[in-house]
Amino acid sequence: MRFKYPLILFFLPVILIILFAFYYYAFKRKRSLYEEFADYRLIAKLAPNLNQGRIYLKAVILSMVFFIFIIILSRPQFGKKVIELKRTGIDLIIAVDTSLSMLAEDLKPNRLERAKMEIKNLMDILQGDQIGIIVFSGEAFTQCPLTLDYDAARMFLEIIDTKSVAQSGTNLGRAISQAIDSYPKGQKKYKTMILLTDGEDHEGNSIEMAEKAASEGIKIYTIGIGSGAGEPIPLRDGDGKITGYKKDDSGQIVLSKLDEVTLQNIASKTGGKYYRSSNTGIELEKIYKEISSMEKKEFEDKLGFEYEDRYQFLLFIVIFLLMIEFLIIERKDIKKEWLGSFE
Repeated sequence: MRFKYPLILFFLPVILIILFAFYYYAFKRKRSLYEEFADYRLIAKLAPNLNQGRIYLKAVILSMVFFIFIIILSRPQFGKKVIELKRTGIDLIIAVDTSLSMLAEDLKPNRLERAKMEIKNLMDILQGDQIGIIVFSGEAFTQCPLTLDYDAARMFLEIIDTKSVAQSGTNLGRAISQAIDSYPKGQKKYKTMILLTDGEDHEGNSIEMAEKAASEGIKIYTIGIGSGAGEPIPLRDGDGKITGYKKDDSGQIVLSKLDEVTLQNIASKTGGKYYRSSNTGIELEKIYKEISSMEKKEFEDKLGFEYEDRYQFLLFIVIFLLMIEFLIIERKDIKKEWLGSFE
């Protein structure tokens, strides 16, 4: 047996304590009211038809009803049946820039961590879509192939850092090319790519690759991570302390600037849109709203298990106990007393 909502069971002790306190107070209060008129030992003589045992029994029955009702709310389940699972969605590939410029801290804690946080938020709202992850800097490779296993995708996402790709630089064209090769062949729809980067394309063939992606039916949404004003790239030691900033060959501090023009052009070539990242992370929500309206494909059927609810019998017991509680009369010989009123 299992419970669908096991946390509700933690309310059982609380309910029992509340009921005990309520009845203790109620009976004590009732006794004190009786004693205002006479000694409690005389109550049996003054009210011979009052059955104290039945009063206690009704209290016990009502306590059992509350107890069982809490168990019902927790949805007890046992036994399971095989069901056929069908999913519809699109193939979504997310390409993450892992170049050193993504360590700039104009977004906290830095550009790369900001991008990873936004991807996690997106995974939380995905519904039936396959997701894949590509990492790139000067080169690109598939970190996680297209999958419906979001937990596995999250694990691959966690280990991404600026050392994920050995070759330095930022090659947006290579990231797009890798995505093209990662989609199923023979389809020219259901394909979406999200490109998260600071947009500093060092190779210059990103527009050409975007046009090729468009011919393959791939729609690319770009998200610019960073600011246009420029931000130095911090260098840290093994303890995470900043030891300086990246410099060029002439000894000048390198400022990493967001290249929004390139990202806008890539998106427009494929029918997608460009968004600039913010601390709220709403850009991915906007993109997903658009993705949700796209035509979806049906993925392969999958067999799964579904647990069966077994609270119905308990509900019958609750109804039965309430009927008994209603039929229990606190006074003795109520029938004779009722008939006597007509004499």
